[in-house]
Amino acid sequence: MGDVLVAACAFLGTLAATGSAVAPDETAVELFDAAALPTNLVQNSATASLAPVGAGHGLRVEFQKADWPNVYFKAPHGVWDWTEYLGIAVDIQNPGTEPVDVCCRVDNEGADGMKACNTGKTTIRPGETQTFSTYFNVASGKSERFWGMRGVPGKVMRSSGPPLDRAKIVAFQYFLPTPQHPQVLVLSNIRVFGKGKALEEIEKLPFVDKYGQYNGADWPGKLKSAHDFKKWSKAEKAALDTTPALAGRDSYGGWADGPTLEATGWFRSQQVNGKWWLVTPDGHLFFSAGMDCVGTSDSTFITGRDGWFASIPKETSKNKALFGQVDGVHSMAEAIDGKGKIFNFYKANLERKYGKDWAAKWRETTVARLQAWGFNTIANWSQQDVADVGKMPFTATAGIGGNFRRVEGGSGYWGRMSDPFDPSFLIAAESSLAPVTEKYGKNPMCIGYFVDNELSWGSANGHAIAEWVLNSPPDQPCRAALVARLKERYPAISDVNRVWATNAPDWDALRAPGNPNAACAKDLDEFIYLFARRYFDTVNAALKRHAPHQLYLGCRFAGPPCKMVTRACAEVADIVSFNLYQRAINAADWTGPNDLGKPLIIGEFHFGALDRGMFHPGLVETKDQNERAASYKLYVESVVDCPAFVGCHWFQYVDEPITGRYFDGENYNIGFVTVVDQPYPEMVSKAKEAHAATYARRYLGTK
Repeated sequence: MGDVLVAACAFLGTLAATGSAVAPDETAVELFDAAALPTNLVQNSATASLAPVGAGHGLRVEFQKADWPNVYFKAPHGVWDWTEYLGIAVDIQNPGTEPVDVCCRVDNEGADGMKACNTGKTTIRPGETQTFSTYFNVASGKSERFWGMRGVPGKVMRSSGPPLDRAKIVAFQYFLPTPQHPQVLVLSNIRVFGKGKALEEIEKLPFVDKYGQYNGADWPGKLKSAHDFKKWSKAEKAALDTTPALAGRDSYGGWADGPTLEATGWFRSQQVNGKWWLVTPDGHLFFSAGMDCVGTSDSTFITGRDGWFASIPKETSKNKALFGQVDGVHSMAEAIDGKGKIFNFYKANLERKYGKDWAAKWRETTVARLQAWGFNTIANWSQQDVADVGKMPFTATAGIGGNFRRVEGGSGYWGRMSDPFDPSFLIAAESSLAPVTEKYGKNPMCIGYFVDNELSWGSANGHAIAEWVLNSPPDQPCRAALVARLKERYPAISDVNRVWATNAPDWDALRAPGNPNAACAKDLDEFIYLFARRYFDTVNAALKRHAPHQLYLGCRFAGPPCKMVTRACAEVADIVSFNLYQRAINAADWTGPNDLGKPLIIGEFHFGALDRGMFHPGLVETKDQNERAASYKLYVESVVDCPAFVGCHWFQYVDEPITGRYFDGENYNIGFVTVVDQPYPEMVSKAKEAHAATYARRYLGTK
């Protein structure tokens, strides 16, 4: 770490005691030293009040249980000009008894959470006061030294989002991402920092060694020499050979010592004593403990990164599989003109470890590891050859692709939502699902099919789908369907305007109002339900035509969408799937009045830390590997204890490349193994504990 950053971090660490000091390279934005709340403060699902902090003052904020509760600060004179600064910082105290995830968003005009804004995230632990620094994304392309990385050397979390115009900052906010219950934080000393400095001062080059590891630090499990591969491999093989299989399991990983139900020859679901379960083909209860992305595919760009790497082998006919050429990567296009060479450090290390037959030996070792660790499912995004080994149940993956319309008036992280009213969508569903069901439709080891992933359904509260539909061109099939439905209820556009309190001159100009009244909200909700039913019915019908005995596992919601969408999914899919990146599952959110009437499964969750040479902790941060492992066990136990869920799948098997995966720059510490194929012993230990106790805990209530 460079001397400049060390000095800055040391100074920032003293601020918690003062509550108001600013460094020479900083400028105060809000010190909360007035007698009243700032006039430019807006409270959204949050209640703020002034509070003493050390020798200064702060803002005590109670964030409510809501999607994005926040305190929002508008630029008093239209814009702030922060051109000379690296980012914005705040001191945050957590007086509570549990960790709190908090985000900062900095906006240009037109910000919507994805465009025209930057968002940073951190975790404030119980009783901790932390300086939370959000670094602006100010450049793209080769002019930015550490391009293509979510976290950079020096434990600096780069904000997500496009390059920001620092001369035209219109607002910033501090928000909590969907807290499970109210949380209190105390904010103080908001300032912009790094005047006249550059992020590029952080690290000297090269900072990546020949094995794809950070060369600026040391830690347990770091590979020092190629000789370590043989030593580690021999020790692990001996351990795996002597590790007994989990007791009382059938050949699918189901609970052989538990009750025996009807054996249909296929995986299915059933409620037993008020709790949902999967049932193995042999009729035994099954809780799916899965591992996502069991594979070797994560590569990173080497083009445009001269000097980053201590050693990259020369590409030859013998090592060609380690390299790749990418054209038109959307999030990296500006950095390398949309083209570049990529390299796979993990594959290179597997070749060093296992020799020329590395793929088969890796596959054999990996399956043995997963079974020894108590996993019983090879989950989404995993390599086909791992599932084809035939020793573990697996979930199949499919995506609906093809030449059909997307909702053109919408947006989304991975892209716009599919338009299920387009006749071409039905054709695409058939052609997309046929190949994967042809391969796995007769395989009883296949639990079922996840179809699509983290689609753009909008947030849990709101009417995003209907708004996007009405923002689309008149010839958009889903818009035409919505307008036709409205015309059945309202003969003229004037009738819609009267009921909705809008003023559209004609049907083509009709848009959803920003704050719909009750009648308008009812119309929008009804269409959102029909839109979702159209999507799920189309997918389910195509899937069941080709694989009638296997389960439709849903579309892996990126957190809960609005109730109309989850209701539609639950009415159609065999299992409803969610990717839930949070610290634990609150059973009350999924049972009682929130019960969907179908079993649920978690498609993704993870935790990460920064104590083993990685630059980003992922979506849920922990202090170190011990806390990461403990968090895994706690999360799994919370899912096991919730009657609605039938499994949870960890994302992912291997850490992402420290210089970022090539298509979006993620470089998270989220693996059970490192880039040098070394398992994290803390994670393995806690996984074994959690998995060994799963069936007794869930069925018998043993804890």
